[in-house]
Amino acid sequence: MTKLFLYNTLTRSKEEFIPTEPGRAGVYTCGPTVYNYAHIGNLRTYIFEDLLKRVLKYDGYEVRHVMNITDVGHLTGDMDMGEDKLEVGAKRENRSAWDIAAFYAESFRRDLVRLNILAPDVWCRATENIAEQIELISVLEKKGYTYRTADGVYFDTAKVDGYNKLSHLPLEELREGARVEKNPEKRNPTDFALWKFSPSDAKRQMEWESPWGKGFPGWHIECSAMSLKYLGKHLDIHCGGIDHINVHHTNEIAQSEAATGEKFFNYWLHGAFLNIVGGKRMGKSEGNFLTLDKAVVEAGINPLSFRFAALQVHYRKPMEYSPAILEQAESGLKSLYSQIVSLASQAEGTGKVIPAIKDEFERAINDDLNMPQALAVLFSCLKSQASASDKLATAFDFDFVFGLDLAKSAISRRSLAEADLSEEAQRLLSQRQAARQAKDWAESDRLRQALEVLGFELEDGPSGTSVYQHEAGK
Repeated sequence: MTKLFLYNTLTRSKEEFIPTEPGRAGVYTCGPTVYNYAHIGNLRTYIFEDLLKRVLKYDGYEVRHVMNITDVGHLTGDMDMGEDKLEVGAKRENRSAWDIAAFYAESFRRDLVRLNILAPDVWCRATENIAEQIELISVLEKKGYTYRTADGVYFDTAKVDGYNKLSHLPLEELREGARVEKNPEKRNPTDFALWKFSPSDAKRQMEWESPWGKGFPGWHIECSAMSLKYLGKHLDIHCGGIDHINVHHTNEIAQSEAATGEKFFNYWLHGAFLNIVGGKRMGKSEGNFLTLDKAVVEAGINPLSFRFAALQVHYRKPMEYSPAILEQAESGLKSLYSQIVSLASQAEGTGKVIPAIKDEFERAINDDLNMPQALAVLFSCLKSQASASDKLATAFDFDFVFGLDLAKSAISRRSLAEADLSEEAQRLLSQRQAARQAKDWAESDRLRQALEVLGFELEDGPSGTSVYQHEAGK
């Protein structure tokens, strides 16, 4: 088996992946803060993490993947100032914080399905693991790493050696960045909240009793508590966006290693930003974020075209977005599908994966998830002199990693006019068209799934929706 090498932010170098237990890999990925929709910049990070998981599985590892849902404790200011983002979302939409969390968590899951992102083995919500967070804070308190202020219990970063070992920034730079939001009671600018007290003049929707008083956990403590709970000793790989390096992940390491006295995760992987063309980062705070519905679905583009676009840029390099770039990806994916359909029509019997080409593919994906090179290997395979059957088998093998539904594209389909549909299917299709016109994308997705249960496949395009049915025996 080709050895897997990953770029470790902790050491700033590519390292061979050696799991804590042979044949098994524990992966923790920072999930969404569910106060609003995920944007396509967020989703680019989840695609990169999905590729990591798929490569590990392709290499034969048994993967345990844990993803958190942040539904409390993430404040509008990175340095523990401002309001809880869930409470802000509740006020914005005049709904409860619990309803906000449930709605946007479900929206996030729907986006993962549309992008062929494998679901984690464990979804863990911060609100369902309050006891574990309190217990971890208590351990830190007993070991002398905490202190109280008027607004909460804080972690004293001055008591940790190597606080900056993940960021590789001089401590003074981290302190300077932390001074943007001032709290005069903090001993050090980089100190962070483990537990925040509820305000005395207002009742929060989400609050719990604790040894320190009624309140709620800070953002950073949840990932430490839940990764230790659900991964145990298999703290192999921790992932997230590069914006988590200097604060969130740095604080996770500090509090976790202070509590356990052991190394936290062995490998830290971070994905680069998705930028609007011109270099400006896409983000909610920048006010320029686009959801998968807005950027892709409403344009009549297959969501897998966005995945295909993401595959063409290495995860550690910034990716640019524009409608034109997405349209080019759509065209490229359709061309790939056409080649697969052509091979399927020529294939005779079941083919075999081509060993030499598979070796090239494995070298690419195991070189820090080099998907652009892996795609090049696929396209080289499709142009090779191998038999149609072998090329098809090889492409399908590679697609376990790519996640582009190549096998599905090769299934023979026949196009149906609306008059060919059953009365029930016509009714559902009419309701879906109305839902799309009303931009009710959740209802549109539900109706698509209902039609798929009846055996129909839908393809949305600029000129409308085409309906297909798989031909029996093909």
